[in-house]
Amino acid sequence: MGVASCRHPHVGAAVRIAPEGHKSEVVEGVVFMVPQRQTHFDITRRIIRALEDRFGMDVRVASDVRIDFPGHRNAFCPDVAKMRDDTVQNGKGGWNHEDVEFVAEVISKGIAMNDYGPKKTACATAGVPVYLIVDPYTGKCIAHTKPEDGDYTEEVRVAFGTELDLTKNPLGLVLTTDGFPRD
Repeated sequence: MGVASCRHPHVGAAVRIAPEGHKSEVVEGVVFMVPQRQTHFDITRRIIRALEDRFGMDVRVASDVRIDFPGHRNAFCPDVAKMRDDTVQNGKGGWNHEDVEFVAEVISKGIAMNDYGPKKTACATAGVPVYLIVDPYTGKCIAHTKPEDGDYTEEVRVAFGTELDLTKNPLGLVLTTDGFPRD
C-alpha cells in the first residue's frame, strides 16, 4: 500500500496523503490520519440518510470532504457537513465554512480530543449552528448549539437509542439513534 505526497496549501509543505482506508485532515496545522472503521461508516451513513429524509435527495451534504475553518491551519474533513440550501461551491470546487449549518463528527480513538476540542471551537467560531459529536465508545450523542464568541452556549446529550431533538435550531431535525452501532 503506497502513500503519495502533495503540497498542502495550509501547511505550506509536502504532506502525505492517507493510504487507502484512512482519513486525514489538518487540525491546527497538524496532519492527523486514522483508519476508517465499519462502525464509523454505519453511523455516518445513518446521519446522511436522516438528512436526505428530512431535506430531500438534493440536500447539500458532504462527508470526508475538506472544508477550511477559522483558526490556525484548519483543513477539516467532517464526517458529515450540511450546507445551506442556496450554497454553491467556491472557485476551488470546495465549500466555504460560512455556508455550513451542521457538522457531525463520529469519534475515532486516538483523535477524539480534536472533535471535542479544536474542531468544536473552530465550528463555533465559524458560526455553525449545530455541531454534533457521536461517540460509539460511550454510546452517547452531544449536540452543541447556539454558537457565541468561539464556543457553544447550549448542548443536548442523549444515549444511543434515544431520539435527538434538533427541531429548535436551523437544522429542524429529529435524529433517531437507535440504530447507531457501538464500538
